[in-house]
Order: sequence, then structure tokens, then C-alpha cells
Amino acid sequence: MYKISYLRLTLIMATTMFCAQIKAQKVERIEPASWWVGFKHTTVQLLVYGENIASLKPSFSYPGLSLEKVIMVENPNYLFLDLKISKDAKPGKIEIAFMQGKKTRSTAIFELLEREDNSAAREGFNQSDAIYLIMPDRFANGNPDNDMIEGMLEAPDRAEPYGRHGGDLEGIKQHLDYISDMGFTSIWINPVLENDQPQSSYHGYAITDFYNIDPRFGTNESYKELVDACRQRGIKVIMDMVFNHCGSMHWWMRDLPMADWINQYPEFTRSNYRLSTVSDPYSSKSDFDLTTRGWFDTSMPDLNLQNELMRNYMIQNSIWWIEYSGLQGIRMDTYPYPDKNAMAEWITRVKTEYPDFSIVGESWISQPSKLVYWQKDFPNKDGYNSQMRYLMDFPMAEALGRAFNEGEGWDSGLQRLYDILADDHLYRYPKHLVLFAENHDLGRMAHFYGGDINKMKMAIAFISTARGLPQWYYGSELLMEGDGGQSHGAIRQDFPGGWPGDQVNVFKREGRTDAQNELSDYLTKLLNYRKTSRVIHQGETLHFIPQNEVYVYFRYLEDKALMVMMNNNAE
Repeated sequence: MYKISYLRLTLIMATTMFCAQIKAQKVERIEPASWWVGFKHTTVQLLVYGENIASLKPSFSYPGLSLEKVIMVENPNYLFLDLKISKDAKPGKIEIAFMQGKKTRSTAIFELLEREDNSAAREGFNQSDAIYLIMPDRFANGNPDNDMIEGMLEAPDRAEPYGRHGGDLEGIKQHLDYISDMGFTSIWINPVLENDQPQSSYHGYAITDFYNIDPRFGTNESYKELVDACRQRGIKVIMDMVFNHCGSMHWWMRDLPMADWINQYPEFTRSNYRLSTVSDPYSSKSDFDLTTRGWFDTSMPDLNLQNELMRNYMIQNSIWWIEYSGLQGIRMDTYPYPDKNAMAEWITRVKTEYPDFSIVGESWISQPSKLVYWQKDFPNKDGYNSQMRYLMDFPMAEALGRAFNEGEGWDSGLQRLYDILADDHLYRYPKHLVLFAENHDLGRMAHFYGGDINKMKMAIAFISTARGLPQWYYGSELLMEGDGGQSHGAIRQDFPGGWPGDQVNVFKREGRTDAQNELSDYLTKLLNYRKTSRVIHQGETLHFIPQNEVYVYFRYLEDKALMVMMNNNAE
């Protein structure tokens, strides 16, 4: 009764498939979705993602904004658009149409924004600052309603050391007075961008969306509000960024733009973590490649910053967060692992827009002779200049972990501190080293000092008064313990009193033990003194070889001097 010819059926099917394809063509992502007028670098590159989007032609009309280049890559689901922003461009929303012939198949909104007054002149952290390091999931839960987000892969489990516990941005915001009263002027918060991983997502270092705060921490707007609240209290916010890797569940891992978007091997290949291979003039290519191209972990694909599009994506992302949220500093995770020239280019781009902005690099290297390779203006024989002025002083951290637990010796005990300072002749900027004894990857002081308050006081005194600027890890002012060799969970415990229903609240003086108050008071007194001490911020150092387990050094500036004496005798 119903007869359809084979040719007609084929045409119907082809037409149906074609219509379905057209219907499916839509922009799913555009990153960044906004940018600002008034930057010195006048081009912004947009990553556009959508099914077969490369078959469509982008088009828009907006005064002062032009489409400079359209870049197609291996995967037809991606387009990269270079937009030129003229000095006459005004803030506003632009509708970008994606055309097939004369027909619009999809649209996307891109917005030009106006920069805040004096945005380019913002001041970064410096030697006058003291940094408080916070792991947000473990500090305070200010909004229990966001602990569980429908559709996200990991549910909260406070009983699991490697699980999510519920700390968030609101929890930090509610306790800013606690941080400020101690004398801290900056906070470094471990990564808060989306980490939609099935497990261990709490730490933040396996990012799955570089443009959005993890909703279990808050929103982009609440992050901006936190930065504003900090600024009102004289606290600078340092954002923890990661250029070396992303999370294995990042949306682009399901559909890479091109094969070399990430560093890939035929099978999973872990980094050897041997950072000396990057500066070593004799290192083999195989060792070097394994350091810089091997994955940090199975859940952390290694980003290829030698790919120009990837490099530009990450550079723009950092500038976007600085401008959007009002940041005054960045801590760059695993700084030496990505392509070193790309990282130097990143710093140059940031400093072009924000000359006084501050960036500190994590270069986990224990020898000053190797660490100096990564500091700006060091005369490396290969001509490399990292452009990174601030570095984490890992050699001193290692010395602090042992100095007060050892007796006096030729190269042990307090002599360790002396010897590390004696190597300052290697650095161009020794006063730009960040001093610390612990962080989220190291054992806590209360553990490796055996809970000895006197040893902790000496460490506090040294970190607070020696050259550089001090960094402190949340909770150690209250004798929080944790063995770094045991597990990361052990050194990233919940701050007591940060959760509704906690039986102990050490945010309040009355909730602490006498020993906790003694140590907290000592730190508070020193840091508040340090705030106004130009001798500590800018002064030179004079020290004497430790004798009889006593180490003496001076900080001096003009006609003022500060004397510090540390006595490591058991009696």
C-alpha cells in the first residue's frame, strides 16, 4: 500500500541526518566568555567548542572589536578566534553568530567589560607581608548547603581523610578577623576551581574547569566577595594556580582539540620528579622529557604548554582571574615542570598588565645552588631567565625541619640555618624568598618537633624575622599535628570549631588549651610587631656562627637594629 522508492528513501534519510546535524550544531562553551577593554595586550583568543563548529563561520559587528583570525585545529568541534580590541572599544555584550552560508546555526555571547580604576597599579605581596596558608576544604564550613551538589562525582565524607569535608569560601570569610588579628596580611588558599573528580577532589589540584569555582566551595561571585572582604581588612589574596596539569575529568579530556594539547605517551607514564634535569647541563633528553612531560599522577594529565594555543589559554586564564576577582598575588604550583620558556612568557604577560603584581613559584628543590636557576635575573649559562622573583625557600624549610632536633655539629643543628643563609650570595633577590617550615605537603611542626613549644617558638621567631617573608600553615598556631610521611590526610585535618556541632572550637580563646594559647599569643605578638618593622622588611643581615647551641643574628637598617638569639640547649 505504501511504496517508497529506494532513491527517495535514501534522500529522506540523508535530509533527516543533515537536519539533525544542523540542529545539533551549537556553541557549548566559549572561554573566556568575557574580557576587558584597556589592556596593553590588545588581542584576546577565544576557545569555542561545539559539535562540528569548525564547519560554521563566525560573524559579529561591534565598534572597536574585529575578528583578526580564525584558527581551525584537528578536531572540528573546536574553533579558536583571535579578537582585536581597539583603544576605542566600549564595554558591552557582543552576539557572535556562527553561520552556514547566510543562515545562523548558533550564537554565543561574549562580553567586553570595563576595568576597575587603577587596576593595573595594584600592589602585590612583598617583604612586609605575612602569609597564612589555608586548605579550604579543611578550614571551616560556612555553608553546609553546598556540601553536596547534585551531579558532581564525589559526595562529602568527613570521616574519610582523603574525602571532601565541606570547608568552603564562606567559612574562610567568616573567620577573617581571626586571621587578621594574628597579624597575617595575606592568605594563600589552595586551589578552589572546579575539581569534579570521583575521589580526592578536596585538595583542588586536579582542575576540571579553569573558569569556574567548585560549587562545593562557592561561586565565582562569592570568591570575588571574599577577595573584597579581605581587601577591606588589609589582607591580600594569593590564588593557587596550576599550569602543569588538569584533572582527568576535565571536560576537554573527553574530546581533545588536538593530539598535542596534552603530553601523551602510549601508556600512562609518571614524571620522575627530578627537577635537576631542567637546569643540569649534562642531563639526558630522556630524563628531561620524563621530568617535564610525564604525568604527575594518573588523575592529572600533563598540559603541553609548548602548544601555542594551550599556552595562550592558560596565560589568559590567569589574567582573567586577576582582573575579575581583584587578586594581589599568585602562587604557581609545580613551577619548573611545564615548559620553562612558556612559564617565563606567562610572567612577562602578567607583569605587562600589572607591573607591581607578585607571583611566587613552587620550586621544590632542596639545594640553593639548584633553586637559584629559577629566580629572575640569575645569570644561567644557558641564558634562561625565569622572570620569577619570589620563590618558596625549600632549602630553608628542610633545614628548619631538622635544626632544632639535632645537637651542635659541623653541619648539623643550628648550623643548618646559618649555612642556608650563607648561600644567599647565590641569589639576586634573597629577600624575596618565602620562609616556611611546613605546608600542605609537609609534616606539621608540632609533629616533627614532638610538640615542644620552645622549638616551635624558635622556628616562629626565625621565620618571622629572617630575610624574606613568612608563610604559616593553618592550625599550626594551635599545635595541630600530622605526620607528612604517613599520609596527606594526616597533615590536612579539619580546623576544630570550623564545623557546626564541633565539640571543640579553637577559633575562640576559651576553646583552647593553655599551650595552644601560649603559642598563638607568641605568634600574634611577633607578627603584629613585624607589620611595622622596616628593619625586618628591608634590613640587611649579620649573623655569627652558632656556638654552644646558641645562634645570634641581627637585622639592621640605617641606625636601627634587631637582635635575635636562639638557644637550642636542652637545659
